[in-house]
Amino acid sequence: MSAIQYDLGSDQILTLTIDMPGQSANTMNGEFRTALTETVNKVKSDLNNVKGIIIASAKKSFFAGGDLNELYSVTREQAKEFEDMVNGLKADMRALETCGKPVVAAINGTALGGGLELALACHYRVAIDDDRTQLGLPEVTLGLLPGGGGTQRLPRMIGLEAAFPFLMEGKKINPKAALKAGIVNELASSPEDMIAKARAFIEANPKCQQPWDQKGFKFPGGAPHHPAMAQKLAIAPAMLRQKTKGCYPAPERILAAAVEGAQVDFDNGSLIETRYFAELATGQVAKNMTGTFWFQLNAIKAGGSRPDGVEKETFKKVGVLGAGMMGAGIAYSTASRGIEVVLKDVSVENAEKGKRYSENLLTKKVSRGRMTEAQKDEVLARIKATASADDLEGCDLIIEAVFEDSDLKAKVTQEAEPKMAANGIFASNTSTIPITQLAQASAKPDNFIGLHFFSPVDKMQLVEIIVGEKTSDDTLARAFDYVQQIGKIPIVVNDSRGFFTSRVFGTFVNEGISMLAEGIHPSSIENAGLLAGMPVGPLAISDEVSMTLMQHIRAQSRKDTEAAGGTWQPHPAEAVIDAMVDTHNRKGKAAGAGFYEYPEKGKKYLWPELENLFVDQAKARSVQLQDLKDRILFIQAIETIRCLEEGVLRTVEDANIGSIFGIGYAPWTGGAIQFVNQYGVRAFAERAQQLADQYGERFAPPALLMGKAENNETFS
Repeated sequence: MSAIQYDLGSDQILTLTIDMPGQSANTMNGEFRTALTETVNKVKSDLNNVKGIIIASAKKSFFAGGDLNELYSVTREQAKEFEDMVNGLKADMRALETCGKPVVAAINGTALGGGLELALACHYRVAIDDDRTQLGLPEVTLGLLPGGGGTQRLPRMIGLEAAFPFLMEGKKINPKAALKAGIVNELASSPEDMIAKARAFIEANPKCQQPWDQKGFKFPGGAPHHPAMAQKLAIAPAMLRQKTKGCYPAPERILAAAVEGAQVDFDNGSLIETRYFAELATGQVAKNMTGTFWFQLNAIKAGGSRPDGVEKETFKKVGVLGAGMMGAGIAYSTASRGIEVVLKDVSVENAEKGKRYSENLLTKKVSRGRMTEAQKDEVLARIKATASADDLEGCDLIIEAVFEDSDLKAKVTQEAEPKMAANGIFASNTSTIPITQLAQASAKPDNFIGLHFFSPVDKMQLVEIIVGEKTSDDTLARAFDYVQQIGKIPIVVNDSRGFFTSRVFGTFVNEGISMLAEGIHPSSIENAGLLAGMPVGPLAISDEVSMTLMQHIRAQSRKDTEAAGGTWQPHPAEAVIDAMVDTHNRKGKAAGAGFYEYPEKGKKYLWPELENLFVDQAKARSVQLQDLKDRILFIQAIETIRCLEEGVLRTVEDANIGSIFGIGYAPWTGGAIQFVNQYGVRAFAERAQQLADQYGERFAPPALLMGKAENNETFS
């Protein structure tokens, strides 16, 4: 069966229906390319009998884009062969575009990447008006560029400036927004209406040519040499570098392909695009990002970490204990997905305050046209604010989100647990205290689990599921179902103090603060974090977390370590934290003063006194930027390897996804373990030892790393 069905009607309108065999979505793989070449050759032979062409899809979506298996596996040695393949595909698309007959894309569903590029190669685009349909060019999010003509056609269609958010940010929109942007030409109410409108366009336009193939074509908004556009493009690379910090080649290559291609004819612009596409596709950053954000993330979403043999559960009523920032966020995320929520605090006033958090978020959505007032009221009606434990009666799941104190957590567990449904789950949102320890307060430790959310809960996609010593597979599977039911990404880890994400996050902030203790200038520390690819510097994030909370977590950890007969090992960062809080009363952002100043008006800035208190000018001048960047990335990767070694982490996929979505580990790396793999395991171990010799035993390569290095094995 061919991937493209060829149907030439008695009215001389040819319908090409794309239907990739054995796939739920159409992709630009080898089978499609072969079918397209055969189809184009047949079109050429039938051209005198063809009035116009409709390109349609037999799938629920229109076209999903390129075949990522192919893109992921292509090597630098295959670059020439890859370029030839891409240019061949584009030549077939171009042949339809320049055949002289009207070609219409009938967009029945989502068209992303190569799918939208195929539609852009048509003269007219009719899309079914469905808000669930997404149109866009998201290649940049995987470290790639739109290689099917997207960097050339879209700017010629809507202008360079208007095209940049789609090309360089991967912006996706629904059909209504695409009509407004000029990406589609007409909306349809149904599949039948879509085909009728496609036929109507063909009947009304017997000859068709793209605007850029016509004499005298001018770029919408101006070509690169137009004075107004030239002025904007002069600063565009600097503005882009400010965003990417030089870590992400794809946006820079997209800018280059679009602007350089705009200064030549379309066909030469297409060749320019292919060269940049091949460079990115064979480059390491695209391998890192595609491997993690596509293959590993999809493996997790498919339930790779969920125990088999447990029937899927749908939760109907969830209790949340504690209406502070975390509890309020969990309540919002749960109620937004249609689940009834009981939000309990010590007083109704506190609980109502937590509910207002949801109200504020929903009000913003209404003001932006993303939901109606009635929908907002529906969500709020699902949240019951209360001070009474009796209201928790019949909850399928209760999540404790109170202050990080073992005794307090034990108290609320024992109060709420008896109210749960017969086989209900009790979860703690602790960020550091071992689940096995907290489960001692539970009458059903096999039904006790950790659900570690991240702040702000409404924005952060990850939930770290922590399995205690007695947590059953049944409980784990159902907790996994809840996380997916509320639209979050679940990773599963085994129990330990700080689990995985908090342990690794702690190494990041502590390393930054240690640098300050050594006399390194705070600006250098913050810039090193950003240039390494972290979303914010370690001092800024320390202020967000608050240094008083760091002190509290340290005190609890020290108390539990010593109670278990262990010896507490102080970290070089501790003295700086204590001095900031206890001597200078600078506790963090919430307190209005930390490593940064927080003026009422204007941007935050580093507290000038840090220079006098901590900076050693000679050290500050002599320090190497690469050393600072390496320390920030290596310390987190080393701690991640320790988590694998100790069995806290179960899979490399959870390590990579958890490090990026939970901690903000530099996304260009593909995650903390992929950073090690792409660096080279042996080279990484050698560099880690160098850092250990210079900065302390915390950088010493773990035994698991040394074993891999000796055998020249990657982590998989």
